[in-house]
Amino acid sequence: MVFSSLEFVFLFLPVFLVIYYIVPGRWKNLWLFMGSLGFYFYGVRDTPFYFVLLVLSILVNYQIGIQIGRCRIRRFRKRWLVYGVIYNLFWLILFKYAGFLIQNLNLLLNMLKIPVKWPVIAPVLPVGISFYTFQAISYLADVYRKTVPCERSLVGFGMYITMFPQLIAGPIVTYSSVRRQIGRRRITFQAIEDGLREFTIGLGCKVLLANRIGGLWSDVRTIGYDSISTPLAWLGLAAFSLQIYFDFCGYSLMAKGLGSMMGFQFPDNFHHPYMSLSMTEFWRRWHMTLGSWFREYVYIPLGGNRRGPLLAFRNLLAVWFLTGFWHGASWNFIIWGLLLFFILSVERLGLIRILERWRMAGHLYMAFMIPLTWLVFAVTDIRQIILYFQRLFPVFARQQRFFYFSGDYVKYARLYAVSLAAGLLFMTDIPIRIYARFKYSMITAAALLGIFWLCVYCMRMGMDDPFLYFRF
Repeated sequence: MVFSSLEFVFLFLPVFLVIYYIVPGRWKNLWLFMGSLGFYFYGVRDTPFYFVLLVLSILVNYQIGIQIGRCRIRRFRKRWLVYGVIYNLFWLILFKYAGFLIQNLNLLLNMLKIPVKWPVIAPVLPVGISFYTFQAISYLADVYRKTVPCERSLVGFGMYITMFPQLIAGPIVTYSSVRRQIGRRRITFQAIEDGLREFTIGLGCKVLLANRIGGLWSDVRTIGYDSISTPLAWLGLAAFSLQIYFDFCGYSLMAKGLGSMMGFQFPDNFHHPYMSLSMTEFWRRWHMTLGSWFREYVYIPLGGNRRGPLLAFRNLLAVWFLTGFWHGASWNFIIWGLLLFFILSVERLGLIRILERWRMAGHLYMAFMIPLTWLVFAVTDIRQIILYFQRLFPVFARQQRFFYFSGDYVKYARLYAVSLAAGLLFMTDIPIRIYARFKYSMITAAALLGIFWLCVYCMRMGMDDPFLYFRF
């Protein structure tokens, strides 16, 4: 069940919210916990073990958190923390990385002419495991560091792990950011209204922008990378860049809106990243909760930039290697993470100062770098990445042919012109500034109502594609 589906909008959500608002305050956590478990079970009903795995994660991490909270001796607390991290990473590695690791081990053994071949284990990735695993680890780390006390209520902890607005694809909500709201939160009509507005805007980003623009990228893949012109190759990458932004940003806005309707204040996950002047700034604005997680629980514990520039680059390398690998068990994601590390390192060495001083140069630089880095993310096969790169830069092709004159780009530019123009407009901060000024006017209310029913129509016509980040 996805947020951009009729069954969620007209069945699950209304029933859940009506009961949520009716039950007394002391029962709201329990109802949210039960509703979130039901939401997840519906999504994995064909593989019920994944539901059992989520319940086990709740029980095990709850008990380990209690043990860490009880220990007064640091080394005992650290021992329980290690147990918890190992437990959480075991399941993540088993389901997400086992197949990749075994395949590459077999390739290595074959290269060394060792007659051993391990059977490849490639189970389907449980929905949301990357996100709830990170939330559990951050909770245990914060309890270990005594940043927060351990959660004594199993219902409260289970609700934190399973909150359906952010269970499947984030944002990654740390326990410290919502601890007080778990115990006590205030639900107001203003918060409900703001939540509905934010949910509607996110729904529009997903259904009206991401799904529509994503059609161009799907067309490019269907045609085949070896049969597209250079302009269409760039147009396709621009489409994917806009699609992934509005898809994930739309989900995050819907999650934040749902949280607001229930009395929670979830952190922002995006801040107009495509208006950045450098990749460094871009990754401070994109998927901010994931970046914050890696900074707080990897970069800073490794020493951050406190031990000199050389170790700072080492720590940055660790962060971006893990960021790439977190997104998927494939070499393209590892290469993507290392590529970003290289770009960010070059910017740290002085390029960023030039880009920030000459803003036009910064925007032109980002217009080139954003789609180019997304190429390595979007295409998983290394040979296909090379082929697509040759389409982008024909001078690197074997025959050095320039693929300009097929006319395909004219056809698709006309077909998707309105959607692409809308994407270019809404990736800026212009619409949000206009919205903030007229937020509570009748015109804005009518516009949001129109967006909602247009989304409903599109969903009725089958435009309820799953969110891209469900794969991660």
